[in-house]
Amino acid sequence: MSQKPILADTNIPRLLIKLSAPATVGMAVMALYNVVDTIFVSRGIGSLAIAGIAIVFPIHLMMLALGQLIGMGTASLISRSLGAGDTQKAHYAFGNAMVCIGIIGAIITALSYIFMDNLLVRQYLGIIVGNTTGFMFIITSNNIIRSEGHARTAMKLMMNSAIINIILDPIFIFGFHLGIQGAAIATVIAQLTTAVRAIIFFQSGVSILHIKLRYFRMQWRIISEVMAVGSSSFIRQIAGSIVVIAINKALACYGDDLYIAAYGVINRLMSFAIMPISGIAQGMQPIIGFNYGAGRNELVKKTIRLAMMLATLFSCVSFVVFYFFPQLLFRIFTDDQQLIARGIPSIKLLILAGPIIGFHIIGTVVFQSLGKAFPSLMLSLSRQIIFLIPILLLLPRAIGMPGVWLAFPLSDFLAAIVTLILIIPLFRHQLNSGE
Repeated sequence: MSQKPILADTNIPRLLIKLSAPATVGMAVMALYNVVDTIFVSRGIGSLAIAGIAIVFPIHLMMLALGQLIGMGTASLISRSLGAGDTQKAHYAFGNAMVCIGIIGAIITALSYIFMDNLLVRQYLGIIVGNTTGFMFIITSNNIIRSEGHARTAMKLMMNSAIINIILDPIFIFGFHLGIQGAAIATVIAQLTTAVRAIIFFQSGVSILHIKLRYFRMQWRIISEVMAVGSSSFIRQIAGSIVVIAINKALACYGDDLYIAAYGVINRLMSFAIMPISGIAQGMQPIIGFNYGAGRNELVKKTIRLAMMLATLFSCVSFVVFYFFPQLLFRIFTDDQQLIARGIPSIKLLILAGPIIGFHIIGTVVFQSLGKAFPSLMLSLSRQIIFLIPILLLLPRAIGMPGVWLAFPLSDFLAAIVTLILIIPLFRHQLNSGE
């Protein structure tokens, strides 16, 4: 069964919704799982376990970032190859991605075992990193499955991992009294189960791609393209951590612990608000890649316009909710009146450029979908690294605490301008000339 008819659908609104909705649901389920998992660890093991997991977080983030690097780069290449009718190139992209996962996973696992020195971390990380390759395979496979147009299958894989983990957590933590090791074992079993399901999907005949050893032969041209296109996803993941560190330091310098706590709540709220936009971006990517590979640039432009319109609509809705109902949102997380008092004016400043956030996010994924590595990388760097961090270092010195929050809308505004500068010639020249 070929997946070509799925992405060849010329009814772009129907196709975009069909691919975006499952992606959004999958992200929401994973976010819910992260909350529930933290509750189990906290209740069943204690605060030291949370601290141990926090220490491990940078390694987990690196695994996720590398999975996105390979996954998004491969997904873009596969979508464009399928659109061009080059299934052999799509298979080689798939096979080379699997080889890269194996090599990188082995390196991360080895380095983690060498440098583990904290007992609590060793009990958790020692189990988790043993499945580094499996975890990266899940992240990459999820992107590849979406690149074929099977968004619902990708969603089910994410839900499979989350649900199994939620079921096994209390069994291993409370039932078998394994503590933090139980939490790690539950996570690895959930990941391995999901990986097996992904392999079954690829070998079932439903997917156009198959795991065959002959496609594992390294082709450096393919690998270099995957790495170049996927680099923007890697940068976004890493930049997010750098920004959080910079913001927390600025809040500690110009404010107090309550401001840091307020940002923690705001950051969690923002992650939920961005989910529909990220879902649209994920649904858009294979449509753009496939039609661009097929030379149907009018459909590419139609998809981009619709995605940007929907993303802006969601951005505006989030802005209205955040700006006019902040107290209601904060009360979901806390009843601390001082924290709420700090948070309300803070979120109102931070969200001032909210309506244009979706435009920038979609723009970044547009260039990634088209295989244009440099503009995608520039857009990934622009908001968080090029604009936000320098403004964060300078503006609060001039106006104090409000400058920390105003750094966000200023960087959003400047990033949107850069996006516009790159999108206009894309529409006027490159997509018209077929470059």
